[in-house]
Amino acid sequence: MTLEKHGSCLCGDTRMHVTVDNTRISACHCSMCRKWTGGPLLVVHCSQAPQVEGRTPSVYDSSDWAQRGFCGRCGTHLYYRLKANDAYAVPVGLLDGDEAWDFDLQIFVEQKPAWYCFANQTTELTGEQAFEQLG
Repeated sequence: MTLEKHGSCLCGDTRMHVTVDNTRISACHCSMCRKWTGGPLLVVHCSQAPQVEGRTPSVYDSSDWAQRGFCGRCGTHLYYRLKANDAYAVPVGLLDGDEAWDFDLQIFVEQKPAWYCFANQTTELTGEQAFEQLG
């Protein structure tokens, strides 16, 4: 089940149309995501590139395998992209409207600090397991 969703950055200069693969949300606790967001990165997954209107996203190659897109004016995080399979993870808070999202996966759980935890029952994968299972 795919969903067509719209969203925009904080300043409104970058607007996106995304096709979300399903209603599942995942959280990444890796040190890079926590540095980028100030906490865990909560995303929905898109197998198609977002369609962007307005300001073209600034892109940062954060590793050999991934890029992070953001608004060059206000800094809003727009997406995380895996280079190998061109898969996109879009921050769920960027999308307009409330959906019946299902938070069901956490990755890099070995890097999650002890000072926060989620009450939801989810699948939990280490970074190594995430690379093995998710590519």
